Amino acid sequence: MLEQNPLFVAGRGGYDTYRIPSLLQAKRALLAFCEARRDSRADAGQIDLVMKRSLDGGKTWSAMQILAKEEGVTSSNPCPVLDEETATIWLPFCKNPAKDDEPAIVQGHAQRSVWMMKSVDDGETWSEAFEISSQVKKPDWSWYATGPGHGIQLKNGRLLIPCNHAVALAFERDDPHHSHVFYSDDHGKSWQLGGSAPDGTNECEAVELSDGSIYLNCRNFNGTGKRGVARSFDRGQTFSEFYWDEALTEAMSDTDTVLPEPKACQASIIRLEDSLLFCNPAGFSRDHLTIRVSFDQAKTWATAKILCEGPSAYSDLTILPDKTIACLYEAGRNHPYESLVLARFDVDWLQT
Repeated sequence: MLEQNPLFVAGRGGYDTYRIPSLLQAKRALLAFCEARRDSRADAGQIDLVMKRSLDGGKTWSAMQILAKEEGVTSSNPCPVLDEETATIWLPFCKNPAKDDEPAIVQGHAQRSVWMMKSVDDGETWSEAFEISSQVKKPDWSWYATGPGHGIQLKNGRLLIPCNHAVALAFERDDPHHSHVFYSDDHGKSWQLGGSAPDGTNECEAVELSDGSIYLNCRNFNGTGKRGVARSFDRGQTFSEFYWDEALTEAMSDTDTVLPEPKACQASIIRLEDSLLFCNPAGFSRDHLTIRVSFDQAKTWATAKILCEGPSAYSDLTILPDKTIACLYEAGRNHPYESLVLARFDVDWLQT
């Protein structure tokens, strides 16, 4: 089974472009988040956070709801996580002045802050946003981005948010960017910084492996075309192991087409029972969005299915209560940013 339908379409709803997808399966609802870019598809400018909600596993959806909107402000990078114990959804995101772009922020010429809101009714209503920068951002960090994608809850109850940052004083180097995480051990009452990955890493997502370690899969900014992988054996407080993953650059199709990681693009990863699912645009540019499956905790990737052959970029995966897999991803005919498409598929589709 494979079903695909556009969920957010560029030019509709008063916005030029919708980007940066995020999916979360709450207790009773499936939630789809993204950035709504009002005037252009650029990363800077007037950008709001919006959401749609489904009560039937993604078959039908509510009208679009605006979660964060301030004139002259970029609100970006949604990265929700569900606390299974309290049924609370936490939604971290970032803000900066709309007039300032990423290079200016990275170099320390503009400010970027970290914010949080929550929902206790499956995303139907949300709290006012409140700032948590002092808890999770170091003074010498300039750029900061939560996710994008989703956070996870560990077996011990810890809420873990994948992020990335840049150090302004390191801008003279080729790449000042690092993946990192922050977490809460008190059901969101407070948040604190965890570990960071080495230079050259950026947007990331995390899964907890069967041995309790954290596997952080990171966007590559150093130009080698390989995904970065950081491992934590203390629930994200430090990352003591790091490597550039060779397995995800191997030829993975029956036509022997080489499907590497394109330079500098986000990817999504999620756990389905004892398997891992990984999604990225596995072409030489942002196209050929591919779902790969690992049955051995990311040591190898046994199967791969192309979800979208054409232009495609960012994505996010989630697992529905009936084990159907959902993926919200950027795609279009001429470029990847024409729509956000919601795909629903099952394990049988992955194996055929």
